[in-house]
Amino acid sequence: MPHIFPIVFPNIPSGDVYYFTTESETKYEVRFGRRRDNIFHATIVFGVVNDEYKGEEYTTTNKGELYNVMATISEIIRVFMSYHPRMLIYEFTAVAKDNENENAITVRRHLYERYLTGIFGTKWTYDFKGNTVLVCRIK
Repeated sequence: MPHIFPIVFPNIPSGDVYYFTTESETKYEVRFGRRRDNIFHATIVFGVVNDEYKGEEYTTTNKGELYNVMATISEIIRVFMSYHPRMLIYEFTAVAKDNENENAITVRRHLYERYLTGIFGTKWTYDFKGNTVLVCRIK
């Protein structure tokens, strides 16, 4: 069963940037950005922040930690949601890997889809627009 890596929480509990480091010393950032036109709409961005990856946030690390990384990101999203119970929409985009066609559904999007109900449950709907997913609270 996957485990959750230790999470570095924002200094302010309701903050929007979280970090964690894997057993292979790969450091990840998970950031929640609010939309200017709707503060109840957050974009979720996460990726590697190690210098060795030369700023390629969406790089594939291939360190055998995928399921633990996803479990940790899922937990961070749940924590953020607990501090922001009035959020209506979460959005994220599954960026294509170097060898993927940007116009096709990516492997990452298929991966992320498997985690949606485990994170958000049944009180949310999922709207897929290419590789972007809008997770919307059911009214």
